[in-house]
Amino acid sequence: MDVLLLLKALVMGVVEGLTEFLPISSTGHLILAGDLLGFDDDKAKVFSVVIQAGAMLAIVWEYRVRFARLATGLASDPAARRFVLHLAVAFLPAALLGLAFGRVIKANLFRPLPVALAFIVGGLVILWVERRTARPVRVATVDDMGLLDAFKVGCAQAFALVPGTSRSGATIIGGMLFGLSRQAATEFSFFLAVPTLLAAGAWDAWKNRALLGAADLPVWTVGLVASFVSAFLCVRWLLRYIATHDFKPFAWYRIAFGLVVITTGWLGWVNWTAN
Repeated sequence: MDVLLLLKALVMGVVEGLTEFLPISSTGHLILAGDLLGFDDDKAKVFSVVIQAGAMLAIVWEYRVRFARLATGLASDPAARRFVLHLAVAFLPAALLGLAFGRVIKANLFRPLPVALAFIVGGLVILWVERRTARPVRVATVDDMGLLDAFKVGCAQAFALVPGTSRSGATIIGGMLFGLSRQAATEFSFFLAVPTLLAAGAWDAWKNRALLGAADLPVWTVGLVASFVSAFLCVRWLLRYIATHDFKPFAWYRIAFGLVVITTGWLGWVNWTAN
């Protein structure tokens, strides 16, 4: 077994887990990390999508009581059915647009320079939303959401098809713009990650199944476990963080990181493949 390959899988798994639920774009970080590590061939690209399942499982474990209630209450609990319907409605915009334009997006935007630009634009959007002084909160918790609220958040999630935008950033900031509290927007983003990441990983693995083999199992296992553990720790931290903080530090991080990528490429300090 190639130890270097396992180390690369470990690094990629940790990057995925730490960035999936923060508004800083896990896909963008994985593209940049893969480019630096030389872990960016076709099989590595499938790996980067499928290890999102590890982060998804961290959400399932963190909210296991809630998911168990949903599963057992679908037949008899109107609230459970309503919440699942909200997740389905929110999932659809990104799913449909991804099926329609996913290949074009991957061919043209899954590169360091477009990712860096999306980092900067996303950071500016977060700063704009956070600096709005009069943002009324209509929805205090995820259980207070209506069908239209779920659809709006789903439309916001669709912007994350552009790598570097951030799925969690788009859903959380979009939710806040649409009147959700910071807590409600963050938690709904977590729940929405489950069908979104599961579908994306399964679809990508199926499409590229010819690239996969039993010999890759150790690498995938390392990536999935690293993603699960780091995502679980990150989610626990983020839930405490949003109780008393806003997202401005993440916005400044995005802007600074995007500028570093562009500057290092322009000066020739880092040989980003997009340049």
